[in-house]
Amino acid sequence: MALQAAKPLIRRHSELGIFLIGAVLIVIFATTSEGRWANLYNIGTILQMTATLGLMSLGVALVIGTGEIDISVGSTFGMGALAYLWLAMQIDPVVAVFAALAVGAAIGLFNGLLVTRSGTPSLIITLGTLMIFRGIAIALTEGFSFSIPYADRKGWAYFLFGGGEFLRFNTALYWLIGALVVLMIVLKAMPFGNRLLAVGGSAESAHSRGVRVDRVKLVTFVICGMLAAFAGALEAGKLGFADGSMGRLMELQAIAACVLGGCLLAGGRISLPGALMGAFVLSSIQSYLVVTGVRPQWFLLILGLVVVIAAYGDRTLRQWALKK
Repeated sequence: MALQAAKPLIRRHSELGIFLIGAVLIVIFATTSEGRWANLYNIGTILQMTATLGLMSLGVALVIGTGEIDISVGSTFGMGALAYLWLAMQIDPVVAVFAALAVGAAIGLFNGLLVTRSGTPSLIITLGTLMIFRGIAIALTEGFSFSIPYADRKGWAYFLFGGGEFLRFNTALYWLIGALVVLMIVLKAMPFGNRLLAVGGSAESAHSRGVRVDRVKLVTFVICGMLAAFAGALEAGKLGFADGSMGRLMELQAIAACVLGGCLLAGGRISLPGALMGAFVLSSIQSYLVVTGVRPQWFLLILGLVVVIAAYGDRTLRQWALKK
């Protein structure tokens, strides 16, 4: 009876599947790692990883909501990190953060204009820009990295933008919470949220009702680029260095987090909390592999297997919930 009563809830909230999967994985990880995974220090590390991946996932979720996709966010992450660190060394961390946001917005605008003006599928466009901006990052660094010595990373600005901790958690986590709150308000309480989902559900229908489809898509690409670049800046602020390979393959993790979290790749349905839970699950898996001594060469294989299994389990749960 309890299971039958849960069906309507699962139908209404597509992200419940990943929350259940996450709860199961937490129990498994905690009981099989002999205390190495379930401790305050490691949980803090997982949340740091979740913060940067989660910021990217929020932006990707918005783009997916319109029926498009942005796989260039990994390169945007790297470009934001490089812009932040280079200007933080030369000028000021605050200026550097705004520069990183501007870089992300420019990349998002570039992607959005190419998609909306050319009519080319966003998968193809952003695959191309993924390689373009990765190539630019590698060319700018010439195989080297930008770095700021730890002794020079002092002051409130460095603390605020990824370099400090509050209540034992990196400040990036608080930026993630702030971004989630703002975006949830935008989606739930403002017309833009309805327009975004309407465009993803049926662009033609949305256009016939007066929604400016191209403008909505353009805005989501810009927000996505800004969030990815900001995540890169926070990661660079935490690590104190950046190179041309930063963010490599993170685009795949961000998309996986969104899909696991209940976002429909065809558009029209997204869950920002679900995307963040997906990011947490992926970060937890990576952490578990590290603390249990799995060699780095196996990371992608095992991570991919777990993602496939989790996605299958989530789909099975939703199909069960849809049955009468």
